[in-house]
Amino acid sequence: MIAYKFLRPDGTSVFTGFRWRLPIAGPGPWVEASVEACRSGIHGCRAADLPLWAGPVLYEAELEDEIVERRGKVVASRGRLLRRVEAWDELRDTYTRICADRAHELARAASPPLAAWDAVVEPSVPEGPALLGFIAARIAEEISGREAYRAERAGQAGWLIERLGLDA
Repeated sequence: MIAYKFLRPDGTSVFTGFRWRLPIAGPGPWVEASVEACRSGIHGCRAADLPLWAGPVLYEAELEDEIVERRGKVVASRGRLLRRVEAWDELRDTYTRICADRAHELARAASPPLAAWDAVVEPSVPEGPALLGFIAARIAEEISGREAYRAERAGQAGWLIERLGLDA
């Protein structure tokens, strides 16, 4: 199964600190772990889940053997990094800005305007794309409910999938 993994620039996992051996002239080596979602296993995401995990560097990964699909993620007993998705390097800041602008648009268009939400947008920009995408989706949810949150996240995913040239 093809999945995606966001890592820090040095190849470490944002959540566990595990240092991946990065693919250079081909796929990286296989990593194995027992599968227990949120505790153990090789965690990745589907293309539609990218906004939930957006981080500094994006890799395409291959997962195999035991694979457990959960909402927002996939967990496998075996995985390896295939390639760096270099288009993300160029799009990360643009995507962050688009999410910030969308959050402002939603907050200001609400009736009454959501000034408290609007005020947190710009200070959050340095935190990056995952937080700004979440803020925009939460504002949509506050205005129109849970379905609006899902629609906002789906729109973010569609934007990323199209511009990164990924299969949905």
